[in-house]
Amino acid sequence: MKDTLCFEVEGLTKEYGEGHSKVRALRGVNLTIRDGEIIVLLGPSGSGKSTLLNILGGLDSPTDGHVRFHGIDLGTMSERALTNYRRNNIGFIFQNYNLMPGLTAEENVELVTEIAVNPLPAAEALDLVGLKERTHHFPSQLSGGEQQRVAIARAIAKRPSVLFCDEPTGALDSTTSLKVLNALDTAAAEMDTTMLMVTHHQGIAPLADRVLHFRDGNIEKEIRNESRAKPEEIEL
Repeated sequence: MKDTLCFEVEGLTKEYGEGHSKVRALRGVNLTIRDGEIIVLLGPSGSGKSTLLNILGGLDSPTDGHVRFHGIDLGTMSERALTNYRRNNIGFIFQNYNLMPGLTAEENVELVTEIAVNPLPAAEALDLVGLKERTHHFPSQLSGGEQQRVAIARAIAKRPSVLFCDEPTGALDSTTSLKVLNALDTAAAEMDTTMLMVTHHQGIAPLADRVLHFRDGNIEKEIRNESRAKPEEIEL
């Protein structure tokens, strides 16, 4: 973790709908995140975790408040600038793998490397997540955990400075989850990447520098770990 600030979040609110149907997804979140930091976001469904990730990643805009990435306010960016921000800086990993069924693992990763500025070769990204022997397999020939690791390889292939992981182990058993967490840990360490991970699983918390507990659209509690555990040291 470095001393430089990656994100500065001030008074962030997000509201959906109007009148009696209005939903306040975020209620004035304040947060700073340093480069290279790993943060786990815990909390029940609807507490605002994924909404925060989407706004930080430039997929959604806040109702009020500011998000600065390396000092630049995302709210002042044009649509083109936001697209470049996502393309050049952000890697997304979701619970649903979103792989193209008619493409091999390597070809799925190449979808990103073709548009990135300075990408990792697809085969190298797959090797980094332990899938060197699965390069030419189609998604239907891969297990759920292997498909998730292809999704991780696709996200890291463009060398993002930030990885956003939204329930990356939510659909996996404990053994497979550990393989996925190992792949994320390796990728973050190798590339010195800032990582935010949304999860419902308390057992993942020791992997983080900080754990943010969300409730009702705000950070209810923050816990700092003295040191980060390795995936093989935790219990799921």
